[in-house]
Amino acid sequence: MSSRWRVSCKALVVSIGVSGLLITGGTTAYAQSGPDVSSWQHVDGTLINWFAVRASGQQFAMVKATEGLTYVNPYFVPDSIGMRLAGVARGSYHYADPALPAAPQAALFALVTLGINGYGDLPPVLDLEKTGGLRPAALATWTQQYLDTVQALTGRMPIIYTYPSFWRTAMANTTRFTRYPLWIADYNGASSPGPLPGGWPNWTFWQYTSTAVVPGIPGRADMNRYSGSQGDLRTLARM
Repeated sequence: MSSRWRVSCKALVVSIGVSGLLITGGTTAYAQSGPDVSSWQHVDGTLINWFAVRASGQQFAMVKATEGLTYVNPYFVPDSIGMRLAGVARGSYHYADPALPAAPQAALFALVTLGINGYGDLPPVLDLEKTGGLRPAALATWTQQYLDTVQALTGRMPIIYTYPSFWRTAMANTTRFTRYPLWIADYNGASSPGPLPGGWPNWTFWQYTSTAVVPGIPGRADMNRYSGSQGDLRTLARM
């Protein structure tokens, strides 16, 4: 994800190497974890060894597919293939640029990710962390148009990725999107994120650090946990 706001977050440095880590937050126990990656993790063009990632205990991963209207991650295809071969549940995300029209961005994302909308694939993700100069009401309208378009093109309800301070300010903490699963970035050093913004009663994925060391990934990676709020991970990934 974007690094501009991370510098103000408290990073939890972790080394991931043990399968089956169990974390309990509130009343929810969860043990399924996975990184999210973009071109930044391919240090000097090195490919990710997804078999090593899976052997370290990671059950899923999110990979950046597109950004704005023109950018396609050059490592999206090899990462997608590697994840499938290694048995890692695949997720993909679009980094939103609200300064540009929503529907064409959704169409670009749906086209690029056409091949990962079946067995072993998680729902599409909208990565929303900048305003594009839009005020909250206009940004909410933009977001809804993107989500509606992606859902129409993929047949799946998208996941929203954001972080608390952005949602509370740029989106005026609107509660109109609570029906969408939430992937929250919250580097709080605790055993669970919260309090959640936007009236969400629970989270689906939690990005809790940007500095994880994961076997098989050349660079430091974001690390996430799955809460189980959408049911079994295998069911969510159509496995």
